[in-house]
Amino acid sequence: LLSSTPRQIALYEAFAEIGIGGGFTPEFGHLPFVMGEGNRKLSKRDPESNLLDYKPKGFLPEGLLNYMALLGWSIADDRDVFSIPEMVEAFEIGRVNPNPARFDIKKAEAINGSHVRLLPEAELRDRLVPYFQDAGLIDQTPTETQLGTLAAATPLVHERMTLLTEAVDMLRFLFVSDEAFAVDEADAAKNLDEKGLEVVRAARDALDAIPGTAEWTTGTIEGALRVTLIDGLGLKPRLAFGPVRVAVTGSRISPPLFESLELLGHRKTIARLDAALARDAQG
Repeated sequence: LLSSTPRQIALYEAFAEIGIGGGFTPEFGHLPFVMGEGNRKLSKRDPESNLLDYKPKGFLPEGLLNYMALLGWSIADDRDVFSIPEMVEAFEIGRVNPNPARFDIKKAEAINGSHVRLLPEAELRDRLVPYFQDAGLIDQTPTETQLGTLAAATPLVHERMTLLTEAVDMLRFLFVSDEAFAVDEADAAKNLDEKGLEVVRAARDALDAIPGTAEWTTGTIEGALRVTLIDGLGLKPRLAFGPVRVAVTGSRISPPLFESLELLGHRKTIARLDAALARDAQG
């Protein structure tokens, strides 16, 4: 704190006089206060100040450090994403703004998302593994099948994340068992009504007609659904693919549909479409 610095300097000088500390007095620099909600000084009692909370939320270390460096300093007027070595190279104490900085969690998440997108896909896959383990979707010693599925799915969500935890929600449908799979009730109410189930039934028949595993590809899946739902039923893409997405992934928010169905596989896709139709019959 600025008010205590003179006392600290006096202590260093006193230590030097009695031969302790090698006579070295460091140079002190003071960063601006960081303000929280309501323009109050961020304190240790504020949740934003607990550094240990950010990793479970899905922040990358480099993303959080990047944002923290921006609280009172900038690398350039037209740039706010940078690596730690770039920051070390560019930092000058004279460029630190003495005015208080405001901690903005949305800005922190946006900066983190930029760092997520900078990661090579193989490294991103590795960074995601602990989050899928914590969610119980991947074994503590992952199988080759689990790692292979995650590696194949990572490109589908790479550009869609700001936090690593978001990948767990978007890709959960690929890892849960048929027994544990569940459809979001709100999304089901909007997408799996009578008209939506007609779409699901038509999609189910079109996809079941795809012959063999070798033909179960993104292109073949897309072609079958477009011919049946858009050309055949005359539906717009949102109305054609929304019910299928909810029935198969459990949510209206998911990675690209056709690629998701390829990764899920023919058997599970048909089983989930059948489950949606059976659920309606039971309801």
